[in-house]
Amino acid sequence: MQKLKDAKLFRNELISVNGKLVERYNKCLEKLGFSKTALTSFSIDGLGWSPEIAEEKKEQFYLNNGEANTHAIIISPLQKGLPIYNPFHSFDKELMKVVFKKHGDFIKDITRDSAICLDFDQKIDVFYEPLDVLKYKDIVIKFHLINNLNKAKENQLKLIHTFNLDNNFIDENIHKQLLASAKKYGDLRERNLILEEIKYTTDSFYTKAFGGIFVLKDFVKPILIFQEKETYNQAINDTVHDILMYHISHDELIDKLLSYDVIEAELEEELHQKKYERIKKYTLSKHLMSPTHLVKDILQNDILFKSYLNKIDISARKKVMGLELFLEKKKTSKAIKAKDFLDKDLLVSLHKPHSSLKPNHQDLIWYLLVNIAPIDVLFLYWYDKEQFYSTLKTLESSTQDWVIETILNNF
Repeated sequence: MQKLKDAKLFRNELISVNGKLVERYNKCLEKLGFSKTALTSFSIDGLGWSPEIAEEKKEQFYLNNGEANTHAIIISPLQKGLPIYNPFHSFDKELMKVVFKKHGDFIKDITRDSAICLDFDQKIDVFYEPLDVLKYKDIVIKFHLINNLNKAKENQLKLIHTFNLDNNFIDENIHKQLLASAKKYGDLRERNLILEEIKYTTDSFYTKAFGGIFVLKDFVKPILIFQEKETYNQAINDTVHDILMYHISHDELIDKLLSYDVIEAELEEELHQKKYERIKKYTLSKHLMSPTHLVKDILQNDILFKSYLNKIDISARKKVMGLELFLEKKKTSKAIKAKDFLDKDLLVSLHKPHSSLKPNHQDLIWYLLVNIAPIDVLFLYWYDKEQFYSTLKTLESSTQDWVIETILNNF
């Protein structure tokens, strides 16, 4: 990970939390029903999630009360626009966008001396079975302040009202109460401490509940795609819902996504794209046996690339150069099909979200594609950083250098 940190590719947009902010963060944790952190300094992302606290608690989703109840913490206006490094849902980033868009100015004011706990309420207290994810529709974002600052304002205004009645301005007891409130909370009279709830309507999305499920709603029929085989086997026993269900490894999934205009592919166009070049190089790197040159040099030098391509066995060579071979064969045999000739991962990775999809749906489908076939290192970094980090650890040092340089060259 040090190489990624040096290249500013590993969680480089977190903000530091220390001092008074730690105290406020802990009050949020307690208000949400969680235990405090013992750390005196840590970092957080746009959702208020901290990798250091996750490690301390040995729980990646420590801001969740079960899979059906997710939360966020805002302790600084600097969280606006920050990445969300460990989302539980694909729409988590959108939720935080609408929060700051509607309440950004109030958040600036409130976080001067307080913090905000967010409850993403989708009217589901607990999940019982995988198809419960179909209940996701409207999410109500609710806001809770630590120290009950909004109630302190109400009390302060009542005291002021009482102070102004009759001869109460000479009442020393009221004086003391007003001074105590002002000393503890400051002057709250003109501050807006009531954040209106926000309603967010979901459409297609991904959730990490039940081991990971893609929920594609806006098509001919709803499609559920499961990452866990056990969850899929449980879900297919359902006879109530009129939906399509697949495990992410099913060969027929790609055909169905094509027929529903969820994805598309122009293989001849892909042949000349940088994407295919990256895939070829990464595929070759996995078949190199005891190279005498650095892998990075082999992948970046055309002469060395061809030299090592000719040193690997025929089956591996066909995987590396599969698309060229297929298109050449197709010139003489129109009946040949890509799925009968190309390596499955290569074929999947040459697809893209259908151009008719909305931008957020395109991002969702890219995420699906890189999970089915994680062989384009750049798109894997863009759309599934956690899997990218895990994959990078398995690569030898020189291949890691090539991957990092490839990403940096495409920013």
